[in-house]
Amino acid sequence: MLLLVYTFNFLDRQILGILAKPIMEDLHLTKVQFSAIGGVAFAVLYSVLGVPLAYLADRTSRSGVIAGALAVWSLFTGLCGVATGYWQLFLFRLGVGVGEAGGVAPSYALIADYFPPERRARALAIYSLGIPIGLALGTVLGAYIAAWVNWRAAFITMGVLGLVIAPVFRWVVRDIPRPPVQEGTATPISAVFGILARKPAFWLLALGASCSSLCGYGLALWTPTVLMGNFGFGLVATGQFMASVLLIGGIAGVFAGGWFADRLGKADRAWYARLPAIAWLITAPTFAIGLLTPNPWVAWPLLLIPNGLNILWLGPVTTAVQHMVPQHMRATASGSFLMINNLIGMGAGPTLMAFLSEELKSSYGAEALRYGAVFCLGFYVIAGILALLAARHVRKGWVD
Repeated sequence: MLLLVYTFNFLDRQILGILAKPIMEDLHLTKVQFSAIGGVAFAVLYSVLGVPLAYLADRTSRSGVIAGALAVWSLFTGLCGVATGYWQLFLFRLGVGVGEAGGVAPSYALIADYFPPERRARALAIYSLGIPIGLALGTVLGAYIAAWVNWRAAFITMGVLGLVIAPVFRWVVRDIPRPPVQEGTATPISAVFGILARKPAFWLLALGASCSSLCGYGLALWTPTVLMGNFGFGLVATGQFMASVLLIGGIAGVFAGGWFADRLGKADRAWYARLPAIAWLITAPTFAIGLLTPNPWVAWPLLLIPNGLNILWLGPVTTAVQHMVPQHMRATASGSFLMINNLIGMGAGPTLMAFLSEELKSSYGAEALRYGAVFCLGFYVIAGILALLAARHVRKGWVD
C-alpha cells in the first residue's frame, strides 16, 4: 500500500512533464513559466511543510497523515485539469505540493518501524520503486489519455483515482505501536534539527542528494520535450520511450541500491554513502552520451544505464538518515532531509535547465534545451564527491 501511494506521488508529478507541450500551447506559457509550475510552485510548500507534517506523524498516526496527504494532493491534481491560465495552474500545483509534503517522510519512518536494520535498506528500496513506476506510468498514461481526450482529462483521471485509494489505505495500513508521548516530554523539532546539524554525514548526504535531484527533476520535466525535438517523436511515442527507460532502468537501480547496501553495509556502514557516490559519478558521462546520441535506437540503451544509477541512492541514503536519530524522531529527520533535497533539487532543477536553454539559444538554436540538460549533469559529479566525503562520517553518526 505504501508503494502504491508513492507511485501516485510521482505519477502526479511526472504527468506534468509529458504534457508540457499541449499545456504550454493551450495556456500560452513560456518555458520559464512552465518550469516555475513544475518546480518552484510545487517545491516551496512541499519542502517547508514536510517537516511539521513529519513531526505531526511522529506525535500521532503515521498512516493517518499519509492517507490525509494522499487525499489532498489527489484533489489538487484533479483541479489542475480545470485550470484556465498560468496563475490558476500555479496555485493548484502549490496545493499538490502541500498534500505530497505529508506522504514520504512518515512512510520512511513507518517502514523503519516495521523492518529490522539488516533488512531496512531493501525495504526502503522496494518502497522507492514507486519513483520509477510512478514516473513511467505518469509518462505513458498521461500521453495516452491526452492523445485520446486531452491533457485536462489526464489530470482529472489521476486525481479521482487517488481520492478512491486514500480511504482504502487508511483502513488497511496500521501503525506499529510506539511508546506513548508523555505530556510535556515530546522532543521539539528544534532538538531533532540540533542532532542532525551536528552530524557532517547528514549535511554531506543531504547536499549530495540535492545535487542529484537538481538534475533528476530537471530531466524529468524537460526530457520529453527534448525527445520530441531531437527525434521527431509524437506524444505517445515519447511516452512509450520515456516510460520504458524509466521503468526498466529505475526498478533495477533502486532495488540494486537497497540490496547492495544491506549486503555491504553489514561489514562497513560507509557503503551507505559509497554506493550512491559511485553511481552518481557514472551517471554524469553516461547521461551525456545518451542525450547527445542522434539515433533513438542507440539512445535507448544508453539512457537505460543512468536512469538506473541516478536513483540508486534512495535505499542507502534514506536508511542512513533513519539511523542518525532515535526511533521517535525518524519521520522528523526524514522531513528535514527531504526539505533540503527538494528545495534545492525540485525548486532549482527545472528552472535552471529552462534558463540555460534560453541562454544557449544563440549558440545551439533548436538544440539549446538538450545542451542545457547536458551542462546540468555536472551536478551529478558534485553529488558523487560529497557522498564520498560522507562515507567515513556515516560510521561515526550511526544510531541503532
